[in-house]
Amino acid sequence: MINKLLNNEFNISDEALRLLGAAEDAIRPMFEETERIAAYNQAKVLAAFKNNRVSYAHFGETSGYGYDDMGRDTLDIIFANVFGAESAMVRHNIVSGTQAIASCLYGVLRPGDTMVSVVGKPYDTMEEVIGLRGDNDCGSLKDFGINYEQIDLLPGGEIDFDKIKTLFSEKNIKLALIQRSRGYDWRSSLTVNKIGEIIKTIKSVSPETICMVDNCYGEFVETKEPTEVGADIIVGSLIKNPGGSLALSGGYIAGRTDLIEKISYRLTAPGLGRHVGASLGFNRNMYQGFFMAPHVVAQSIKTAVLCAQIFSDLGYDVCPSPSEKRSDIIQAIKFKDPDKLIKFCRAIQSGSPIDSFVTPEPWDMPGYGDPVIMAAGAFVQGASIELSADAPICDPYIAYMQGGIIYDAAKIGVLKAADALMSDN
Repeated sequence: MINKLLNNEFNISDEALRLLGAAEDAIRPMFEETERIAAYNQAKVLAAFKNNRVSYAHFGETSGYGYDDMGRDTLDIIFANVFGAESAMVRHNIVSGTQAIASCLYGVLRPGDTMVSVVGKPYDTMEEVIGLRGDNDCGSLKDFGINYEQIDLLPGGEIDFDKIKTLFSEKNIKLALIQRSRGYDWRSSLTVNKIGEIIKTIKSVSPETICMVDNCYGEFVETKEPTEVGADIIVGSLIKNPGGSLALSGGYIAGRTDLIEKISYRLTAPGLGRHVGASLGFNRNMYQGFFMAPHVVAQSIKTAVLCAQIFSDLGYDVCPSPSEKRSDIIQAIKFKDPDKLIKFCRAIQSGSPIDSFVTPEPWDMPGYGDPVIMAAGAFVQGASIELSADAPICDPYIAYMQGGIIYDAAKIGVLKAADALMSDN
């Protein structure tokens, strides 16, 4: 019955459906492991809600300065509890993960300080924040006299632990930036244990260095977060994993209390910090989204594993492989052809619940160095926990698919993409 519906309503071929059946049989063990992780994380979140006595009153709206907003302040504590951090700050008016990261950097770095990215070049949207690209007088870190260095990955994508130890022992480094996700790179995302190894290496020779993790796309993929293996600060976006597809906007910062205080002064003003900021009725969406997040992330991981299996079966290079341990929700597929890349993204869009009739086109997206094509038929604009795919239009033409809040719906997008690419072969 379902196959007939998929044939008639979505024009999915019998060949793609046969491919789906074989793929789901092959990846069943990965699905079972994903469900075990989700069950653990769900219990952890529920315990935090229970222990902090969350009630309907926490969803109440505040306006103006937002003094004594119990919903806002309790949500901060819940995030800290779940992520194993001393403190946290969760705000609907953090507009993106990039802003959350930038707020941390501006909050703790001072003129003359040096920061080092220890896993190669950071995500594209950080380049103008740091001052690697764009105007020199735009208020970038470089503009404020903050120095930047970078430790590239070894061939094969491995961490250069020897260079990390040498650099951090020879120089006074204020902050180490660790990007968990692959970003727009063809490399494995960092597991929490690997992040712990990096932090341990840094702290062994430079214990005062602040270790900060860009945690975007990684929350709830494993049973631990980087703050539980020594990270001083972690940051992320609520329209990715921890918002559970229900948060309409926002971001979070979690970690050491003293650092959260400094960062809060950057986000509002010195002396005000995190004690102001009206919730404006957003609390319920953020609470419910965070509660739903472990389940939603599991749906996304299942979608990514299916995509990896199907496109691997079709002969494409995929990263990670279907059976590889995952630390984020992103699935990369290498097409080596711009037309195939664009066709993939358009097929993902056509299998989305919102704007399925729209045809994505590459465009000069703010913050990126190359034209970017983005498929995002989402209920929340740009929410990459929902089924989406994006890619810079540059060699070797890699698509980065993420999200899928309901596996049974998201797999239709993957099947439409498979059908679109099979017609080329």
